[in-house]
Order: sequence, then C-alpha cells, then structure tokens
Amino acid sequence: MIGFRIFPRAAVVPADLVEAFRPIPVANVSDVMSRTAGAGAQLRPWHAGAKLCGVALTVRTRPGDNLMIHKALDLAQPGDVIVVDGDGDLNNALMGELMMALAIKRGVAGLVLNGAVRDLDWIRRSDLPVYAVGVTHRGPYKEGPGEINTSISIGGMVVAPGDLMLGDADGVVCVPKAEAVEICEAARAKSAAEGRQMNSILDGTIDRSWIDAELARRKCVAINEPQTR
Repeated sequence: MIGFRIFPRAAVVPADLVEAFRPIPVANVSDVMSRTAGAGAQLRPWHAGAKLCGVALTVRTRPGDNLMIHKALDLAQPGDVIVVDGDGDLNNALMGELMMALAIKRGVAGLVLNGAVRDLDWIRRSDLPVYAVGVTHRGPYKEGPGEINTSISIGGMVVAPGDLMLGDADGVVCVPKAEAVEICEAARAKSAAEGRQMNSILDGTIDRSWIDAELARRKCVAINEPQTR
C-alpha cells in the first residue's frame, strides 16, 4: 500500500568512488552539474564541521513523524547517509541526540533532513554530519505513514536510493549514481583549475581581461558624466 512501503536498494555508488568524492568541495561538484543539483540555502549544517560523504538511504515521511526513520536506522549499513523528506515542516523535530547516537553506533555517515532537529547543543559537539532546515524542541510522533528507499525531493534536489550525498559548510549536493564517475572527473578538473587560478591571484599574474571582453560583448557603455536626477 502506498504510504507504508520499504523497498530494497538496487545499486549504490561504489565505496572507492565515494572516497574519490570526499576531498572535492561541494561548490565544485555543484558547478559541474550546472548548479541545479543542490537542495537550496535552507538546508544547513548544524554539526561540528565534519564532511558528509556517503550513499543515500532515503526516507519519505509524514511531517513531524519519525516511525520510518527509526526503521531506516535499523536497516542502515556503515557508510549510509539517511536522507529524509519531511516536507520541510518545522513544527516537530524528526530526530534528536538519542537517534543520532544510534546512527553513530551503526556507522551512519550522516543525516540530511528536510525537517527539524532538536538537542542542538549535542549536535554542535558531534562530528556526525547533520543537515536540516531548522531546530525545535518539540518532539515527533511515531505513527507513520512513510516509505524507505524510494526517490524523494528536497528543495528541488531529487535523491534516489544509492545516490551519492556530499556535504560541507556550503550545503549538500546529490550526485546520481549513474553519472557519478563522469561528475567526479569533471569536479576534479574544476578543483585543479581553481587551484591554478588561486595561485595566479597570489602571485599577481591573474588575467582579468575577460571582464571587459564580456561587457563589450553585451554592449555595456561607459558614460563620461555623472548621473543626475
């Protein structure tokens, strides 16, 4: 029945490819994916700063209810990132320190919640990557419905079971498993290019001529007199 279903994951991003993504900044991955794969600015990190990198174990749940998130914790394998679409609701926290401590015990690589968390002081001291859209002290219900290992969407970011989740201080991006090799290669090249650009900034050799060239292409006009009203 729709609403109470648990699916298996057919495939996941291989562990060696997950590790290849780990040092790459989220911004560079986002750039090579045409800046369309992120969940938006509302999904923020709340933890002590550890990098998020792992494969998605997805959950869709009724706003304010964490029954299926509890089940996902029981199903989680080391390296999984539990990704929850709670419809962005902030009235009830979907998780707090007890569930997060269990996630650490099970080797979960991180949590991405389109909803609220609580026990923020604990989260801030923890290295477990936790991304959420808000914080509230009010706890969740445990009744369902919900589904596990189904495609979900968070702020326009579509996440399928087994996709790669990458997060840092800038936010979270989802890399589709079928395109992960290609995206990793492109993001590595982007990072290398930015490294060369940074070196040219530091040694004073950076070429800024592209700005005037682009303005000329767009027919920008320089006015010799100040604007008057």
